[in-house]
Amino acid sequence: MTETNTNAAPANRNAAGHGQPLLRVESLAVSFGSKKVVDDVSFQIAPGEKLALVGESGSGKTVTALALLRLLHDARLQGSAVFDDGQTRRDLLALPERQLRGLRGDEIAMIFQEPMTALNPLMPVGEQIAEVLRLKRSLTQAQSAQAAIELIAKTGIPEPARRAGAYPHQLSGGQRQRAMIAMALACAPRLLLADEPTTALDVSLRGQILDLLGDLQRETGMAVLMITHDLNLVRRFADRVAVMQHGRLVEQGATAQIFAAPQHAYTQKLMASKPGRDVVEAPPDPAAQPVLAAQDLRVTYPVPRPGIRGWFGKDGFVAVQGASFAIPPGRTLGVIGESGSGKSTLAQASLGLLPLAWVSGQLGIEGRTWQHKPAADKPLRRAVQVVFQDPFSSLSPRMTIEEIVGEGLRVHAPQLGAADRAARVRAELAEVGLPEAQFPGLLARYPHEFSGGQRQRIALARALIVEPELLVLDEPTSALDVTIQKQVLALLQRLQKERGLAYLLITHDVDVIRAMAHEVLVLKDGEVVESGPVRDVLDAPRHPYTQRLLAEA
Repeated sequence: MTETNTNAAPANRNAAGHGQPLLRVESLAVSFGSKKVVDDVSFQIAPGEKLALVGESGSGKTVTALALLRLLHDARLQGSAVFDDGQTRRDLLALPERQLRGLRGDEIAMIFQEPMTALNPLMPVGEQIAEVLRLKRSLTQAQSAQAAIELIAKTGIPEPARRAGAYPHQLSGGQRQRAMIAMALACAPRLLLADEPTTALDVSLRGQILDLLGDLQRETGMAVLMITHDLNLVRRFADRVAVMQHGRLVEQGATAQIFAAPQHAYTQKLMASKPGRDVVEAPPDPAAQPVLAAQDLRVTYPVPRPGIRGWFGKDGFVAVQGASFAIPPGRTLGVIGESGSGKSTLAQASLGLLPLAWVSGQLGIEGRTWQHKPAADKPLRRAVQVVFQDPFSSLSPRMTIEEIVGEGLRVHAPQLGAADRAARVRAELAEVGLPEAQFPGLLARYPHEFSGGQRQRIALARALIVEPELLVLDEPTSALDVTIQKQVLALLQRLQKERGLAYLLITHDVDVIRAMAHEVLVLKDGEVVESGPVRDVLDAPRHPYTQRLLAEA
């Protein structure tokens, strides 16, 4: 079966009814028990239109999208959501489940935020796409397998036939997201619901995904409802914007109009949420010993040789080569680069998480090196702490906040009793903006009882309670909306000034680098292609790769 045959009928189908709204939502309300989380939401999307739904975490964006397909468990829905394909008008909220099941994935598809959890880890991605085609298009096994490869190729994944046999964990983040897009577009839907489709991607992959969605949207004429907190993405992609706050739509209009002259105070607040720079600009003391220093750092991963040669040894993949840098106390080194550039490997080496045999060159923390011996490395484990990208997955769901934040004290301050440890935990939580007076029963709560921004503050308190000298910040704000991101960055800046902390900041967000970093390291394929003071690198980049990264941002 050819790609033309697969897409011809749906493409014609999408062109129907262009004069009428494809989806008209009127007075939508969503309640869980007695709590109403979405109230009186009304909007419409025309065929071929791109509408962005924006707002802070908890504003009701994702709930609104899931309500349209009735994917919310134990939710009470009110209002109407009329889907009009030019031939039949159907209220999605009143449609019998059997008929709605026929629309899901066929006429209305959805891309979820995190492909690693949305994709089945036990099935190759090609088979997952082929399964949709067999169920929705009644294709044979061979036809669906070939059509899946063609869809994977269409999303720009290299070696589509080979990648179709790969499992989700064998693909990069960008490739997994493309596989999700291929699955969503398998039946050429009229309406695509895209829930934060680029949140975890670097700037170049983010641009590629946007371009891909734009090309496919123009080719098939489908409408797109995009849910996102990335205002740069909205400005680049959307035709219209709808702004949600506390479950209500407070403003909607053309993208250019909303960005140029937002009317509602909440929209103005969102537009003004670009992170500000508030760091110590004075040059560091030249006599001060660097907290973290590397000279010609090289990291080589062992790779199995193919065939019988694998019995006699392994090859090596160089993930980082020739990296040299130093971070004085109270300073931030920002590291930027695409996925696969070596950023995470650099962080792992700094944290002493890689075997000594894989690491060569010099890497020192206050003049000491990792020995990979528990007793010898214990002081370094206290001196270097890490804050991860996703606070929900990095905090144990089975531990209370007191246990999570106080865990480091059990190792590094075993002399403290339970009461003293609890007092230290309370003080550190208050320091990061979570006072117990404002959150009754704080220490006995669990991570799921807090918002994303609050969870990131808990992760920060866990790292700070052992009084480290260096924090490795691995995409610390990429999963947060713009207003919470601004708050967390302001907190990090304050703590750095007050405690003299050094930061190794890994991020794909140029605005975060501009706000936080003193020096910048640009990585490409494991090599440092450009480095220097933040203003020199960002305002006058010399290397073409840096220039491209900044242009795509």
